[in-house]
Amino acid sequence: MSFVQAEFLGFFALVFSLYWAIPSLRGQNRLLLGASYLFYGWIHPWLMALLGAITLANYVAGRAIEHRREAGDRVVALTLVVSIGVLCAFKYFGWFVDAFSAVLPESVRILQVGLPLGLSFYTFHNLAYTIDVNRGRVRVERSLETYLLYGSYFPQLVAGPVERPSNMLPQFNSPRRFSLDAARSGLGLALWGAFKKIVLADTISPFVDMLFQHPDPSWAMVWAGALGFTIQALADFSGYTDIARGTSRMLGIELMKNFDHPYLAATPMEFWQRWHISFSTWLRDYVYLPAC
Repeated sequence: MSFVQAEFLGFFALVFSLYWAIPSLRGQNRLLLGASYLFYGWIHPWLMALLGAITLANYVAGRAIEHRREAGDRVVALTLVVSIGVLCAFKYFGWFVDAFSAVLPESVRILQVGLPLGLSFYTFHNLAYTIDVNRGRVRVERSLETYLLYGSYFPQLVAGPVERPSNMLPQFNSPRRFSLDAARSGLGLALWGAFKKIVLADTISPFVDMLFQHPDPSWAMVWAGALGFTIQALADFSGYTDIARGTSRMLGIELMKNFDHPYLAATPMEFWQRWHISFSTWLRDYVYLPAC
C-alpha cells in the first residue's frame, strides 16, 4: 500500500480511530504491529515474510549479543552479511539474469524478482539496532512484539526516515495519550506532504519525462527539464516523508526531520546535510565514522 492510494485514507482512518480507543499501551502496539504488516503486504502478502525475517534476524542478534558480549562483533558481522546479502540478491538478481542469460537455464531466466518496496530502508533501520546494541548505545529490547513493531512501523516503513532505535524504542515503550494539537499539526503536515507529492511531483513528472525523451531538445528545453526534475525530486521524496511524519505524529509518535530546505545549501557538503538527513547521518554514524 502507498500513502497516495485511495485505500490508505480508509486504512488510516480505521487505524487512527481504533488506536485511540484502546486504553492500553500493549493494545496500541499490537494494533500498530498488525496494521504495519497489513500495510506492507496489501498487494503482495509474501512481502510480510521477508519483512518478518529481516526483523527477526536482528532481534535474535540483539539477544545473542546480550548473552555473549564477547561474540558481539561476530554476531554483528553475520547479521550484516545476511541482511546486506538479501538486499543485494533482490537488487541485482535482474542484472545477473540479463548478464548471464545465455548460460542460465530457462527456469531461471523467466523468474522475475523485483526489488521489494522499502527493503533498503527497513534493512538499514534494523541493522542500526543490532549495531547500537553491540556498541552499548541502546538496551536490548526483550519484548518481541515491541521489536517487531520497531522493525515494521508502517508510517516510515517504505521510504523512511531511517530511524534510530534510541528514538523509536522509548516511544514504543512509553504510554501515549491523544493530543488535539498533535493531531492537528500532524494532519497539516500530512496534507502538505500530499500536496507536494500529488499536486507538484506527480503533475510535473510527465512533462519532465517528455522533455528528457525529446530526440532533439533545445537549450531551453534542457534547462526546463533540469529545473522541473529538481522540483519533482524534492517534492516527491520530501512530500512522502512529510506524510510519514504527519501520520505518525497523529499517532503520538514523532519521526525525525528528513529534509531541511536542501536547495538553499551554500555548498555540496551542506546540501547532503540537508537532503535525506536520516540516511546521510546513518552513513556517517555506521559507515564513515562508526567509532564517533
